[in-house]
Amino acid sequence: MSDIFTLGIDIGSTSSKCVMLKNGKEIVGEGVVNLGAGTKGADQVIEQVIEQSGVKFEDIDVIVSTGYGRNSYEGAKKTMSELSCHAKGGTFIFGKVGTIIDIGGQDIKVLKLNPNGQLTNFLMNDKCAAGTGRFLEVMSGVLDVKLEELGELDKKSTEKTPISSTCTVFAESEVISCMAKKIPIPNIIRGIHASVATRVAGLAKRGGLSQPVAMTGGVTKNSGIVRALSEELDCEIKISPDSQMAGAIGAALYAYEEHQKN
Repeated sequence: MSDIFTLGIDIGSTSSKCVMLKNGKEIVGEGVVNLGAGTKGADQVIEQVIEQSGVKFEDIDVIVSTGYGRNSYEGAKKTMSELSCHAKGGTFIFGKVGTIIDIGGQDIKVLKLNPNGQLTNFLMNDKCAAGTGRFLEVMSGVLDVKLEELGELDKKSTEKTPISSTCTVFAESEVISCMAKKIPIPNIIRGIHASVATRVAGLAKRGGLSQPVAMTGGVTKNSGIVRALSEELDCEIKISPDSQMAGAIGAALYAYEEHQKN
């Protein structure tokens, strides 16, 4: 019996993630391209994964797309919601979890799962960018530091500088004011992370927090956010090197299930 290769592609607002699974169990290729919906990001990341896996495009059995730009990729047999894919992908990565928190480029999602890994409820932020990846992107621009450096700079802080505004525009003015007062950048960053954590934790607590708690999405690479959120929720937060790929993994798993129906 030949192996089954399925592809999951998560086309977000700022990046495209792709995972190839072998027989619905083994990751044989994965990649991220920092180009999101409406760009060539999907094609580029698929090309990257095909090259990494050594599997020819014509040998891929089913492709499922998810994410903000899931309808923009015409090569998918099926599309699935981000919520379903993050729930399935998160369970694949972490095993049994009660709550999954995903901080995306444009939104925040809090997923509630039952012991069987099925999505039972979810909460999302409003349309405001506060607490999202976009908020962090704007703040890193104001501070003139790279987005990927925020976590390491947070570790150098000696105290937390309060950032009271959750609105991106007002918080930007507040950060500029802190810089004018010569407050050390790491202390300002710690305050920004605390501000994000407060907003995300408020959403997570609204529906009742179920343990264990895991986090998915690219923001998991920022250790300052993970620490701040763990402190705010007063619990351990599970993360993984594959956290950013959760949506794509979930899509690849749905692709495998789709193949098994035939």
